[in-house]
Amino acid sequence: MPFKIIASQCTSSSACEPLCPNVAMSEKAGNVIEPKKCTECSVYFDEPQCVAVCPVENTSVIDTSVPRYHAPA
Repeated sequence: MPFKIIASQCTSSSACEPLCPNVAMSEKAGNVIEPKKCTECSVYFDEPQCVAVCPVENTSVIDTSVPRYHAPA
């Protein structure tokens, strides 16, 4: 499942956006993660980078309303 940002907790630190390997994050669009682009950093890192660098705990969370990413076979 892709991640989403809890807007009410986001400090707009911009720490996460440049680290997203899929360019799925956009501060300009209101601190959102585009679900179709988010792969949970599964191919690139051991931990989602939006979670790893966020200064506020539990701001980037799993979006259970969207199906989990599956890499093409």
